[in-house]
Amino acid sequence: MNAAQSRGVQGTQDAPHIGELPRGPLGTIADVDGVTAGHCTLDQGALQTGVTVIRPHAGDPFADKVPAAASVINGFGKSMGLVQLDELGTLETPIALTNTFGVAAVAQAQIRAACAAHPHIGREWPTLNPLVFECNDGYLNDIRTLAVGEQHFNQAYAAASANVASGSVGAGRGMSCFDLKGGIGNASRVVEIAGRRYTVGALVLANFGRLPMLVVDGMPLGRILAQRATQREADAAAKTANATNAASTAKPEQGSIIMIVATDAPLDARQLKRLSLRAAAGLARTGSVYGHGSGDIALAFSTAYTVPHGADFFTLPPLLADQRMDPLFRACADSVEQAIVDALWSAESLSGRDGHRRLSLRESVPDLARLLKHTS
Repeated sequence: MNAAQSRGVQGTQDAPHIGELPRGPLGTIADVDGVTAGHCTLDQGALQTGVTVIRPHAGDPFADKVPAAASVINGFGKSMGLVQLDELGTLETPIALTNTFGVAAVAQAQIRAACAAHPHIGREWPTLNPLVFECNDGYLNDIRTLAVGEQHFNQAYAAASANVASGSVGAGRGMSCFDLKGGIGNASRVVEIAGRRYTVGALVLANFGRLPMLVVDGMPLGRILAQRATQREADAAAKTANATNAASTAKPEQGSIIMIVATDAPLDARQLKRLSLRAAAGLARTGSVYGHGSGDIALAFSTAYTVPHGADFFTLPPLLADQRMDPLFRACADSVEQAIVDALWSAESLSGRDGHRRLSLRESVPDLARLLKHTS
């Protein structure tokens, strides 16, 4: 088990570039100034899981809260902290991602860390609203062991930096996407509005979809790959394998995705709610239909200002007018779509619980570059 910040990769360097907007210099959520992220990866036999932590700024998020809002695209999920977030419109802890059964342990770690920094929490001051998102990695990870503990949140928090890895790291270690290896994905886009440049960054925890649904930059790649698999089975006259494949591709979409969107544009919580909803556009472009058993949640936050804890009054900067938000909407959709592609490109093949295995997109499709060029 290790804090594997350095083990991931940034796969978008040779993946298709989604849309026409330019990316930031890093191509990650850390292109939004001040935002950092870190991973703790558990990699030991049947334990293939972890924690990812996103820090909105380098300071104390309880003392200096940032405006935020979330959209629940499909609510088959067990996240924590969304009720107060929706009511008050601010973050007061880092954003944590983990597996479904790790939510409680990670929330407790957030509470302990905040109480250590602020002895008044839960006494003279209100209690803390920990914010934890989850996806179910139980196919590859022995999730019933409840392996994620407080120390793993602390390690991911300590590892947070602007060097944000993608792929089979942190919370993404045991995740699957379109019946391939999924995980953490990153992207960013830069826009100009009224003579000012703003950045939108996205980090996703991708754990959704069935292979025939996969679309990459408008190309029905999953359908092509599924047809290839069917043809191979037909050529081998493997009736049992045919039946198995038919059953697996016919299964409903039961995975989940968490989409974290950051921007330096000056928006309030109401506007961030609008921005978060546009993550669904990027998700849909990859082939998702937000299936019944899928937990699809997007959160957007702004780093343009902070809300001081306990203040009677505070001053907002001039906010961007709603009618000027379209470039941000476009950047959000493109960034989320690109981040999902990044997760697939960056992931490595993985074996886990009971011999279950997920192949990476690259290993599954050795002629991927040629295929994409041919179908473009």
